[in-house]
Amino acid sequence: MISVFASFYPKKNEENKVKEILTGMVQPTREEQGNKVYDLYKMTNENGETYHLFEVYNDQDSLEFHRGTEHYKNYRKNILDHLEKPIEVKVLNQIK
Repeated sequence: MISVFASFYPKKNEENKVKEILTGMVQPTREEQGNKVYDLYKMTNENGETYHLFEVYNDQDSLEFHRGTEHYKNYRKNILDHLEKPIEVKVLNQIK
């Protein structure tokens, strides 16, 4: 299995737009054959809101399929302008 942890840091006053873009990814990704988990989280602290995705795929091919979907391409095209800094992505390979 392949797990992905991605963090998003919205620009000030762009939190709702980032949330809207990310929530639009949840259902279509969960419907992908190779997806096991696709959960969106929000964290609020003194610096504002951040959003975090936890994703689990059957294998690398399933992750690559996800990255080729129209909903993924649209999200990548639209979200970057609303972020304070680049998306932090960690791709984790399950050991055991």
